Amino acid sequence: MKIAIDARGVNWYRGTGIGTYTDKVLRYLLRMDSKNYYHIYWSGENYEEFQFSNTNIIMASKKHHRFFEQNYFPADLKDNNIDIYHIPQNGIGMCENIECKKIATMHDLIPYIMPETVGRGYLLKFLKDVPKVIELSDALITVSEWSKQDILKYFPIDKNKIFVTPLAADDIYKPLDKEKCKYFLSKQYNINKSFILYIGGFSPRKNVKSLITAFAKVYKDLGKDYNLVIVGATRDQGQYLSEFSSNLEFSSKIIFTGFAPENHLPILYNACDAFVYPSLYEGFGLPPLEAMNCGTPVITSNLTSIPEVVGDAGILINPYNEYELMEALKKLLNNEKLQNEYREKGLIRAQDFSWNKTAEKTLEVYKKIYNLNPVI
Repeated sequence: MKIAIDARGVNWYRGTGIGTYTDKVLRYLLRMDSKNYYHIYWSGENYEEFQFSNTNIIMASKKHHRFFEQNYFPADLKDNNIDIYHIPQNGIGMCENIECKKIATMHDLIPYIMPETVGRGYLLKFLKDVPKVIELSDALITVSEWSKQDILKYFPIDKNKIFVTPLAADDIYKPLDKEKCKYFLSKQYNINKSFILYIGGFSPRKNVKSLITAFAKVYKDLGKDYNLVIVGATRDQGQYLSEFSSNLEFSSKIIFTGFAPENHLPILYNACDAFVYPSLYEGFGLPPLEAMNCGTPVITSNLTSIPEVVGDAGILINPYNEYELMEALKKLLNNEKLQNEYREKGLIRAQDFSWNKTAEKTLEVYKKIYNLNPVI
């Protein structure tokens, strides 16, 4: 097969779920598949890492992205006799003039389901483009059974057109020496006490405010002098939450680290006593899986796709019920035996997910779509 992949998102969306997905799927496909040819559209730096004997890197300017999407890519795909074109970023940029088979990865339908939680510009573009993407695509890839059902709810298409390829945590998320991690955080972030951790963005759907208020109410009932550590760039919603926390009685116990580079995240996961992720909606929910990979006990939501990821390896709560979150914090943090049980369960559960499996399933989709009506 001759496969083209729009990999511009590796740099354009670096640090986001879409950027990570595009990067990892492409890397692992190229590691495992030397038989098929990969035609890679790229923008920015670090393309050398994707140069193999069976790849060709085509540079595309971000400034003129519409020209490339509407004119250059369709002509280039035809000139190179490409069989399948895969667009990982929700199909955004797909053009109706493309003649080969088309696959889009639709990560979730959050702009349809919780439009108030996304920016206006992205919302309008998503609502405008996605119906066309779904109509034009020969197949859709999504990251959970929940997201598949959401797509079918809003778009009455053949369910056999949608393929689920779960995500995975990167190899850097693994058990580390807890004491060394605590020492690093003491020097780097001035975190010197046992702590509860949140990582995962500050959109209203992440429900971080409920975590803050639950912690403030339950703090006195915990057996240790805990801090709540919240990781992420404190702008917009993050700034609002920081200001909200400063007015609480136990504000000194809540630490906003600001942005933390990815290589610090495994250290944070390993050093904490529990990772808490009370999100209201996730297409997949990668942070709980990252935590489980590190052997960290997890409290998270019983909604949307999250139970698919966590299974029985974490404490699942209704994120709309603050009391449930408070009780889960007390139950886990006041019981060292229970913490150890969930550490072990999480490590076992995490083994079900790998980027190698994600890439294998993606290649299976390519083969299935190609063989439906192979290009001669």
